[in-house]
Amino acid sequence: MVELNLPPFDYKVTKIAGKPHIFDVIRRKYLLITPEEWVRQHVLHWLIGHHQYPKSLIRTESGLQYNQLAKRTDILVYDRSGAPFLLVECKAVHIPLTDAVLDQAIRYNAVLKAPYLLISNGLEHLLFEIKEGEANALEIIPPFE
Repeated sequence: MVELNLPPFDYKVTKIAGKPHIFDVIRRKYLLITPEEWVRQHVLHWLIGHHQYPKSLIRTESGLQYNQLAKRTDILVYDRSGAPFLLVECKAVHIPLTDAVLDQAIRYNAVLKAPYLLISNGLEHLLFEIKEGEANALEIIPPFE
């Protein structure tokens, strides 16, 4: 797999039906390693291991309804009261982080109302604070409180 601009972690890989699968510490099962899943697993371990976000307050591939369409968030971190805190949209390395990617995350967040958004393709990471409907760029991941 491609080396990412994220800290390495000890991952578990196995083959299932001849295809490589990686262990997801949130869903507690092996998942097919796609380019996007590779990024998602790195971001998860970055949030948990380097920013002390609690595993128990993280959901992956959660469903939501947007304009009567079923959508899925890549990573959603909740605060201790159960409200969305950080919405993460992961893309494969070869997908640039364009305005369209940010717009996708903002559309999902219109439903979720998390105060922070992170978009990442594993090489580049863009973080935003959402205030009064505006996405303002941030330099660092917000600490989990």
